[in-house]
Amino acid sequence: MMSYRPHPLLIVVTALVYLFLMVPLVIVVGAALSDTTYLTFPPQGLSLRWFTNIFEISAFRRTIVTSLQIAFLGTMIALLIGIPAAYALNRFRVELPKWLGTLFVLPILVPEIVFGFALLKSFTVGTGAPIFLALLIGHTLIVLPYVVRVISASLASFDFSIEEAAISLGSAPVKTFFTIVLPNVRGGVIAAFILAFITSLNDVSVSLFLTGPGISTLPIQILAHVEQFFDPTVASVSVLLMFLTVAVMAIVERTLGLTFLAK
Repeated sequence: MMSYRPHPLLIVVTALVYLFLMVPLVIVVGAALSDTTYLTFPPQGLSLRWFTNIFEISAFRRTIVTSLQIAFLGTMIALLIGIPAAYALNRFRVELPKWLGTLFVLPILVPEIVFGFALLKSFTVGTGAPIFLALLIGHTLIVLPYVVRVISASLASFDFSIEEAAISLGSAPVKTFFTIVLPNVRGGVIAAFILAFITSLNDVSVSLFLTGPGISTLPIQILAHVEQFFDPTVASVSVLLMFLTVAVMAIVERTLGLTFLAK
């Protein structure tokens, strides 16, 4: 049997891609560990004081909690809407009009700045809605397309004749959905949750228009901090966000396995 040897050019290109992806992360981590009072790389001395500084600033503590609340609630609402929507789009794809699927993609087709300004003008200013509610609705709308698309991809490979067989044997449609359909697309639901949660947590454009006095999100607070200070606190926040993402993926890998999400 002949052993396959990759072309040297392919190895070089792969190494360059990995370098392109890893170098910015190394720079951010190095800047966060620097002992100087300004952003610099390579770090001049090593210190963890900028990580503790995050939790000493009340604005960061408050916005971290708000961002986690908005991301979690927005993702859960998007799942409550997106799972039935994806099911209907796949189960009744012949009966439903084709433009209905495009309707759920509109929030990501429209530039986020335009989308955020439209929400500000029509919802926050137009109705006088609370800032937290406006943020929650805005984040739900921007993550809903991801939820619908990811779950639809899982449902595309599902054999709906299994559901029909269960119903024909006397099972109620709602019970069949929760006992037959939903367990078979559990990987897609988990993947949709992770993607939506991270997207909401990192959103800037929509949050920039919808935040207000006393209520802000972590990315907006980072921008506000950079306008006044040039210390490594921002790099430390970025490192924490990276570790949060890695932790979520590690938990999924330990409990389900990343290959499970591809099913």
